[in-house]
Amino acid sequence: MRLLLIEDDDNIVRSLATALKNAGYAVDIASDGERGYFLARTNEYRLIVMDYNLPQLDGREIVQKIRTEGLSVPILMLTVRSELSDKVDLLTLGVDDYLAKPFAFSELLARIKAISRRPRNWQGNVLKFQDLELDPDKFVVTKNGRRIILPSKEFSLLEYLLRNQGRILPRQEIMEHVWDENADPFSNTIEVHIMNLRKKLETGNKQLIFTVSNRGYKIDDRK
Repeated sequence: MRLLLIEDDDNIVRSLATALKNAGYAVDIASDGERGYFLARTNEYRLIVMDYNLPQLDGREIVQKIRTEGLSVPILMLTVRSELSDKVDLLTLGVDDYLAKPFAFSELLARIKAISRRPRNWQGNVLKFQDLELDPDKFVVTKNGRRIILPSKEFSLLEYLLRNQGRILPRQEIMEHVWDENADPFSNTIEVHIMNLRKKLETGNKQLIFTVSNRGYKIDDRK
């Protein structure tokens, strides 16, 4: 799951980015409103977490621009504003949820998971394919009832494949949705993670993840 974090406080950025990555999220970071708005328009994110008070463009302006352009990406606003009128204003503007500063990371993580569970475009809960199940909320994968332990990046890759089962996913699309913007697009990291998933999920001659020559990868019943 790829997130965008827009925050100008270096200490908050470091702590949140580290904690979110440890929780299994790919995180892109912007330290000002202009950069955040640019990334929000040019990449596809499952969620944007942003501060209200930002240099160049503040959070309110970013939300207005994003919603005016028809982008439906969920937005979680971090704010020191605690008046009821401020909260109503944010929700009316198009923010999906807000969190008052200071906050505990556990609460932020709970809000992120709650927003992700809400039906919007291709989001959902337990993903199933044959005897394979993936629960993105509990971070659990089972195959034929047996739990499979996956590192966070393999989990995110499998989740994206399952959300798009039957469709060929180009390498670049996978890189954009599963890895953050600092990932090297010319490395073989996708191939390595696909290989690891195959070792853990495929048994005998039963293939689960197919490589489509010069096009990408897909999960399907057949080639």
